[in-house]
Amino acid sequence: MNNQRILLSLFAIYFVFAILLNSVGTVILQVINTYGVSKSAASVLEGFKDIPIGIVSFLVASQLPRFGFKRAMLMGLAIVTGACIAMPLLPGFWTAKLLFLSVGVAFALVKVAVYSTVGLLTRGPNEHASMVNTLEGVFMVGVLSGYWLFSAFIDSANPGSTAWLNVYWVLAAICLFAFILLSLTKMDESGTRVEGTSPRQDFWAMIKLMAKPLVYIYVISVFIYVLIEQGIGSWLPTFNNEILKLPAAMSVQAASIFAAGLALGRLGAGAIMRRLHWYPVLNVCLLAMALLVVLTLPLSSDVQANPDINWFNAPIAAFILPLIGLFMAPIYPAINSVMLSSLPTHQHSAMTGLLVIFSALGGTTGSLITGSVFEAFDGQVAFYLSLVPISVILISLYFFRRAVEGGTVENSARLAV
Repeated sequence: MNNQRILLSLFAIYFVFAILLNSVGTVILQVINTYGVSKSAASVLEGFKDIPIGIVSFLVASQLPRFGFKRAMLMGLAIVTGACIAMPLLPGFWTAKLLFLSVGVAFALVKVAVYSTVGLLTRGPNEHASMVNTLEGVFMVGVLSGYWLFSAFIDSANPGSTAWLNVYWVLAAICLFAFILLSLTKMDESGTRVEGTSPRQDFWAMIKLMAKPLVYIYVISVFIYVLIEQGIGSWLPTFNNEILKLPAAMSVQAASIFAAGLALGRLGAGAIMRRLHWYPVLNVCLLAMALLVVLTLPLSSDVQANPDINWFNAPIAAFILPLIGLFMAPIYPAINSVMLSSLPTHQHSAMTGLLVIFSALGGTTGSLITGSVFEAFDGQVAFYLSLVPISVILISLYFFRRAVEGGTVENSARLAV
C-alpha cells in the first residue's frame, strides 16, 4: 500500500513538471506575441531551463542520497510553486526567464530523486523498464495536458494579451497538491548509499563513471535524442503558427499531437519491450522518424492564411508531422533503463545525474539551433535539419548495443563501489 502511495506521489510530481518543462514552446510563442521579443531572444528560455538542470545535477546528484530523495522532491516543488505565483504577479520577459531558471534547478533535484526512487521500488531489469516507461508515459500525458491547459488561457484575437499568465495560478495549485501528497507519504531510503564514504568520494565516483565506454556512448545517445525532441517540441507551436498559418491557440493545441504520440508510444513501449529486443525496435523507430520528416515537410510548403481555419480544413501537415513523437517515444526510456538496470542501486543517483546533465545540454542545443535556423531561413529548413541528429543517434545506438553485449555493463556495475 505504501509503495502505491509513493508511485502516486511520483506520478503527480512528474505530471506537473512535465507541464512546466515542456511549456517552453508555448511560452516562446507567447513572449514573442506579448512582449515583442525576437525568435533568437526567445530561444534562450530553453537555456534558462536546461543549463541550471545540468549545473545543479552535476553538483548535487551524488549527494542526494545523503540529503534524502523525499526532501529533495519537496524542495523542488516548493521552488516551482513560488515561481508560478510570480508569473502573473510580475509579468515580463525577465519573469519568464526566472520561471524556467527555477524549474531547471527544481527539476535537477526532482529527476535524480524520482529515478533513484524507482530503483528502490522495482526488482529486476524487466520491472525497472516497465516502471520507467510508465513514468515517462505519465510525463508525456502531462505534456499533452499542458498544451490544452495553456491554450485555454490564450486569447488568439488579442496576441498582446497577458491573460495567458493566469494559467500559472492553476499550475501553482497542482504543485501545492503534489507537495502535500508527498509530505504525507513515508519512504524507506535505506540502501541508496554506500556507508563509510565521504561526499568527495561520492562525487568522484560519479565522475569516474564517465571513464567507461558504455557510459560515454550512453550519454552521447541521450544528448542527441533530447536535442531532437526539444528542437521539434519547443518550436512546433511557432511552426504551426508561422508556417502552417494556424491561430496561436490552435497552434498550441495542434502541437499536443506530438505530446500525445510520445505518451502513447511510451505507455505502450513497456509491453513491446517485454517481447522484443530494444535495439531493433529503436532502429525501426529512428528510420520511421526520418521517413516522416522527408514525406511530411513538403506538405507544409506555400500554405495560405485562412481566416476561417478550423480543425476540419487545417493543413494535413499539422496532423501528420507531430506523429513523429509516436516513433520517438520508446528511445529515451529504453536506453535509460538499459543503463540504470545494469547498475547497483547506490549508483543510480550518480548515473541519473549524468543523464540529467546531458539531457539538459541536448535540450538547450536543440532549441538554440532550431530557433537560429528558423529565424535565418524558415521552419521547414529547421525541421529538415533533424535528419542529421537522427542519423547520428542511429550510429551511436549501434555502439551502445556493442558495449552492452561486450560485457561493459558488468564492469560498470563494479565501478566505484
